[in-house]
Amino acid sequence: MEGYGIIATLIIGALAGWLASMVVGKDSQMGAVANIIVGIVGSFIGNFVLSLLGLYSSGGLLPTILVAVLGAVILLAIVNAITNRR
Repeated sequence: MEGYGIIATLIIGALAGWLASMVVGKDSQMGAVANIIVGIVGSFIGNFVLSLLGLYSSGGLLPTILVAVLGAVILLAIVNAITNRR
């Protein structure tokens, strides 16, 4: 989430983490801090996956959120796979 201030990064991370938790079905189990962390980490994962595919986000607000949600969904799917295995 380059180019955004810390407050905007936290808000975008919270929004992306919340949307991803709704997609994966973990919304009731996650709090605000977890949503922020998942959203911020998800943005790194989303950008990494897009770069592997040779695609890049245009850098606008909506593409930034969509990339963060994509990465957060991937992160939550991995976490679910690991925790369900135990």
